Amino acid sequence: MHIYKIFRASEWAAMQAGGETLGAPVDLADGYVHFSTKDQVKETVTKWFAGEEGLHILACDSDAMAPHIKWEPSRGGALFPHLYRALRMDDILWVKTLPLGPDGHLFPEDLSQRINE
Repeated sequence: MHIYKIFRASEWAAMQAGGETLGAPVDLADGYVHFSTKDQVKETVTKWFAGEEGLHILACDSDAMAPHIKWEPSRGGALFPHLYRALRMDDILWVKTLPLGPDGHLFPEDLSQRINE
């Protein structure tokens, strides 16, 4: 299953430079890397990244990262995927910028499709 991580430009640049990351400040504080499913990611962006420019959406395969992925309750009791190890460049299936439009961020039509930057 594809799962999605949102990074600010500086967070994405740091991951590229280091080859891996323990995540954004919220991930470091919580002790795991937060991900969202296809059905959760738009609400995640609206709730935590509203109005922010320079975002990147990364797609990963949750099955390939098992057993380090745990599905745990979060917003509204829904199960969210959490990665309990560093996120590595080889975990990433694709990455794309997430532009900000007049009514919010513009997502790819099909999040499961491979998208080239």
